[in-house]
Amino acid sequence: MKHLLTTCLALGLIPLAATPPAQAQTADKKTAISLFGSAYEYKGNYGSGFWDWSSNNYGPGISFNRYLSPGLDLGLRGGYVEIKKSTDAGAPFYGSNFATNIVNVNLALKLKLNNGWAFKEDAFIQPYLLAAPGWTYTSREGTFNRNGQTLDLAEDKSYFDVFGAAGINFRLADGVGLFVQTGQHIPLKANLDGDLTRDDNAFDDRFLEHTVGLTVAFGKMKDADGDGVADRKDKCPNTPQGVAVDATGCPLDGDKDGVPDYQDKCPTEAGLAALEGCPDRDSDGVRDGDDACPDTPGKAELRGCPDADNDGVTDASDKCPDTPAGVAVDANGCPLDKDGDGVPDYQDRCPNRPGPASNKGCPEMKVEEKKKLQEATKFIQFDFNKATLKPISFPTLDGLVQILNAYPDYSLGISAHADNKGDDNYNLRLSDERAASARTYMLSKGIPAERIVSHGYGESKPIADNATEAGRAVNRRVEFDVYLPGDPNPAETKYGPAPAIPPAPVKAAPVKKAPVKKAAPKRR
Repeated sequence: MKHLLTTCLALGLIPLAATPPAQAQTADKKTAISLFGSAYEYKGNYGSGFWDWSSNNYGPGISFNRYLSPGLDLGLRGGYVEIKKSTDAGAPFYGSNFATNIVNVNLALKLKLNNGWAFKEDAFIQPYLLAAPGWTYTSREGTFNRNGQTLDLAEDKSYFDVFGAAGINFRLADGVGLFVQTGQHIPLKANLDGDLTRDDNAFDDRFLEHTVGLTVAFGKMKDADGDGVADRKDKCPNTPQGVAVDATGCPLDGDKDGVPDYQDKCPTEAGLAALEGCPDRDSDGVRDGDDACPDTPGKAELRGCPDADNDGVTDASDKCPDTPAGVAVDANGCPLDKDGDGVPDYQDRCPNRPGPASNKGCPEMKVEEKKKLQEATKFIQFDFNKATLKPISFPTLDGLVQILNAYPDYSLGISAHADNKGDDNYNLRLSDERAASARTYMLSKGIPAERIVSHGYGESKPIADNATEAGRAVNRRVEFDVYLPGDPNPAETKYGPAPAIPPAPVKAAPVKKAPVKKAAPKRR
């Protein structure tokens, strides 16, 4: 029986040894054959030879493998070995021995770790795990001695085999791999050594298999994109279906502009990739077929026509070709003038109310109203040494409120001044508070806060001689000046920037006197 098994297995391996190397076992080459040799190590009632290389038994094997996915292969593997063992001298097995021929056939499911997770599919090192249930056939010969009795151990029997292994494949070349693998066979309830004394479990006799082998792959080269050019020759492997290609598998490009015909909107004219293969004579980024001015560089939003002043109106239609950048224009390219006063909005300080160009597009204030502003300073009075307005001031301030309401584009500057009597810093603070008091009154009448600015100048800007009481009375004044948007405050033009207002001095807390203790009366 032993010689029959060896002969059959050898005859099966001869044609495989002559098979020429093929492409790697991948999605393109899905079928592979492996030839291998294994070292087997027995463990049973006669002891354990696991990892004891001196007790190895050797045998050949073959497997047929099929690619299922980047992480999974299916295989059918077979192996043969003769496991031999004899007992040393001594009771109770003196002179016992066995020689068991074993044939394993297993359906192998290989989990490949070179699936793009830990290693690339074409990596040199390709680890894997193997789960391979199958069938084990045993043909045993030998004798069993116990207490002087000798039994013949000859028996042929089959078992269900549980086999698991781990291995590494080394990719030597395209289509050739060398692999090493270690696994354990557990033929359930097998009696490999013939010992009549059996354990209660089904794992009594088993063996390790250490394997070294060579794998070659073969099959028809795949054409993934179906363009009629094999993937190994295809320089454009992802060509869409139905697209005409050349000998290298790349899409045709009749006008040689680098844009394939199936994507080229102008396939008979050499053009630019950015314009889907269409030409652009003036290089303005607008294809000639869409360009209303194909020979003059222009803007895409104007169909390729120029706009020198960048106002959104083409030069051919622009009646105001030199409009400053950023200025809003009408359909003719001329600056907008919403109030129709002849002053364009971008120059008009009052674009929503008509006014002459001499007044920057704003309504001119009437002479009598200007006079009221100039004379208002005469009628503003405060309580002595305070910033509190006297009621006599209210009619004048109410008149100024009416003027501001009549001219909503104008702003008002209030500047307050003092004579030179008293402390300079005190006078500066008092003048600033008086200007603020007048502003607060006008704000209470509904004038927006941003339209009125107030400052105090103290005694720094006299307009009369402080040596006389009449001159000092003139210097104690509040002035009112109107100005247009964008213009400086007239007070700052006349007197310069307002000085910083110093903080008011902090009054010292009164010092408490310590009580005086009276001397105790002397005793007599």
